[in-house]
Amino acid sequence: MQVKICGITRIEDALMAVDVGADALGLVFYKASSRYIDPRAAVDIAAAIPPFVTLTGLFVDAAQSEVDQVLELVPLNLLQFHGEEGARYCEQFRRPYIKALRMKDGLDVIAAMAEHPKSRGFLLDAYRPGVPGGTGETFDWDRVPQNSDRPIVLAGGLTPDNVASAIQAACPHGVDVSGGVEQAPGLKDSKKVTAFIRAAKGG
Repeated sequence: MQVKICGITRIEDALMAVDVGADALGLVFYKASSRYIDPRAAVDIAAAIPPFVTLTGLFVDAAQSEVDQVLELVPLNLLQFHGEEGARYCEQFRRPYIKALRMKDGLDVIAAMAEHPKSRGFLLDAYRPGVPGGTGETFDWDRVPQNSDRPIVLAGGLTPDNVASAIQAACPHGVDVSGGVEQAPGLKDSKKVTAFIRAAKGG
């Protein structure tokens, strides 16, 4: 089970998460988020983490120039688009990307995934009007497609206490957590991160 710890804002949190088994780290470049990180600070985190850790940059309906400016500074391995971005927009940066889908009532997940044929995978997150992520809320895990041949990452309200049940119900490729392992927005709790990863990986 792949685990991504998102909303990293400090080098010490990045290194701690990797040390206890995180496969990927998420940096939020959405200024309205309480977990926003300045690209210059992100450079230091990128320089500190070891190889074979997927450094992911999260954007929400950002201008092309804004994404380009981040990419000039930060050596991101993966882009995560969390807004209403279409395939043409996502593909223009010529980087691997995943598309977040907010699980609004009535969303046809398979059809939404088909709109992004080049996406490396899809992150399914809880839906709250006007909030592009980080709600701390779960959704009905039975809505996660079980017959998809495309990688699905489960997000939304995951914690050390519920992640094992979520994985059992949804059978995702990976899980993504932010608020569920924090002591405050953007500040990770080492005990919670450790417990989350252990529960997710069955350790």
